Amino acid sequence: MQNIVVLPGDGIGPIVMQQALRVLQAVGFKAAYTEAPIGWQYWCKKGNALPNETLQLINKHKIALFGAITSKPESDAQLELDLSLQNLNLKYSSPIVGLRQHFNLDICIRPCISFAGNPLNFIRRGADGVIEEPVINAVVFRQNTECLYSGVEWTNPDTLVYNALLSHPKFVSGFGKIPKHELSISARIFSKQATEHIVREAFKYAEHYGYKSVTLCEKPNVIRETSGLMYKIAMQIQKSEFPDIELWNTNIDAQMMWLTKNPEDYGVIVAGNMFGDIVSDAFAGLIGGLGFAASAQYNTETGIAVFEPTHGSAPKYASYPTAIVNPIAMIEAAVLMLNYLKEHEMAARIRKAIANVISDGKVKTYDMLKMKGSEHVLQNGAASTIQITDAIISKL
Repeated sequence: MQNIVVLPGDGIGPIVMQQALRVLQAVGFKAAYTEAPIGWQYWCKKGNALPNETLQLINKHKIALFGAITSKPESDAQLELDLSLQNLNLKYSSPIVGLRQHFNLDICIRPCISFAGNPLNFIRRGADGVIEEPVINAVVFRQNTECLYSGVEWTNPDTLVYNALLSHPKFVSGFGKIPKHELSISARIFSKQATEHIVREAFKYAEHYGYKSVTLCEKPNVIRETSGLMYKIAMQIQKSEFPDIELWNTNIDAQMMWLTKNPEDYGVIVAGNMFGDIVSDAFAGLIGGLGFAASAQYNTETGIAVFEPTHGSAPKYASYPTAIVNPIAMIEAAVLMLNYLKEHEMAARIRKAIANVISDGKVKTYDMLKMKGSEHVLQNGAASTIQITDAIISKL
């Protein structure tokens, strides 16, 4: 029997997690679930949002389902820390970023695939004035541990760092006259090994699932060293290992424009950490928003993998007497987990059940009805979190 570490987290995390576990049980997936602490409440009480016991459980069982966490600016984090811990120089850091770096979960996959009949799907006006709804079937591969998320940052950099920066002529000409105590600096770091890994995984996925192209979405015309490295590696891998799959190169800014012109043209997209985050959220907006977007992140050597919705913890909704949030992204995260575990038949059944509920159009959460979230949406015809989960289960 598979052991799954469950990380409900904060806000609506426990709410949507419960619904995903209900669907997994209904589809017949046999597993033992171990709940582990993570998130804001553990920061406030213990000064650690990612306790060691959680890391140990994930290291032991390999597979984790993650709900959502609350993150706040450092000043707020210090204010909400327990009084007994406030003078210990503790620093808050995102536990999900911590998980990625601790276990080197360098591969992140974010499918953005539309469901027919979803009222939130992207539409456009064709040349003849007819409304078109293109089928979107994009999968974003995001390098998950490097780039601007590496945490290599300084405010008022120390002398050693500052002098190193002064060795670059563009730093001297652009920032050399600015007092160093007025500078904040974040390092955008790409390594050859990690870049090769994410690009190769994107091409392997495209080959396996029959995609005709892989799009590199970076900015090599301006960010010449890091984006340029990724583009160079992509060209080498495509030419030597995947000559039958086209390599497209798009700049992140232009890609945002093309998303609303011809999103159906794109299949597998690969990018660094920051631009991968941006383009995957942008594509998610075309299939209904973050209520429909999930991600898988894993290490191909250790087999450790974490599956999560890409939405936040939305704490204002967590206190409602009846939950109204859309659980589909969390359920889709469970589908990604099943596919990772090679339970493809179960995964397909759940996704088909979701598709049938959406195409029927009888049960819709408030976001699908384009309502503003409030406690009153249920009175106006919106389905609760439990009701839409019930509908999905009934389709199984």
